[in-house]
Amino acid sequence: MTNRVALVTGATSGIGYETAGLLADHGYQVYAAGRRVERLKPLADKGVTAVQMDLTDSASIEKAVARILQKEKRVDLLVNNAGYGSYGPVEQVSIDEVRRQFEVNLFGLARLTQLVLPAMRRARRGRIVNTSSMAGRMVTYMGAWYHATKYALEAFSDALRMETRPFGIDVVLIEPGAIATNWGAIAADHLQKVTCKSAYQKSGFQAAAGLRKLYSSRHLTRPSTIAKAIVRASTVRHPRPRYLLGFGAKPLVALHALLPTRAWDCLMVHAKDL
Repeated sequence: MTNRVALVTGATSGIGYETAGLLADHGYQVYAAGRRVERLKPLADKGVTAVQMDLTDSASIEKAVARILQKEKRVDLLVNNAGYGSYGPVEQVSIDEVRRQFEVNLFGLARLTQLVLPAMRRARRGRIVNTSSMAGRMVTYMGAWYHATKYALEAFSDALRMETRPFGIDVVLIEPGAIATNWGAIAADHLQKVTCKSAYQKSGFQAAAGLRKLYSSRHLTRPSTIAKAIVRASTVRHPRPRYLLGFGAKPLVALHALLPTRAWDCLMVHAKDL
């Protein structure tokens, strides 16, 4: 058992929800953050504390962290899990939507990280686990803005790991493949919406149908599998910098590294027709 304090974002569903519960089972005092905190009520029996947090609102982030630090004086483990995918052609996705995706997937995460680092430095220990994606290692059709956020998160995490190592702080990336959550449906709905009645409608609708087909597969990785990997990365003495796992992740990243760029482009464009 442990008396360490963990803060998990994106905890109201999927991977984050599973992670919060597992960390509580491992003896952590868990603060589970999200916008729809009513969804966290079932975790109260495990001692998990729900925290209202909107990663697009700096004041919300600062208020949540201040509340935790006032009570606990520290955060030993930060799991930056919140994020979403919004697909669409570069030309068609509004810059407001682009900014929102970066706010959730990168900027809010970065601000939260800044706020917990001082306490970790003073304690000369801590761990930050960032949920990225195989999307930070390769690019798929009409996913420009989502992939841009994940590529940025990969770079952010690599730089942060080097900066914080002297203070005993580990930074770990989790890079899941396709997961059985509502992520694919959200991405497909947005893709169809932004391409409707545009020059990209035919290809956009085909790509959206491909996403729905993929994310209805029974072969997708369960959120609990990724949550277990996060907990393992959070608790082992010497974590790996990256954990690439889940449906399609390792073979696709390997294939991306092997194929010439134009061959990969061709594969991704035609994947929508499968």
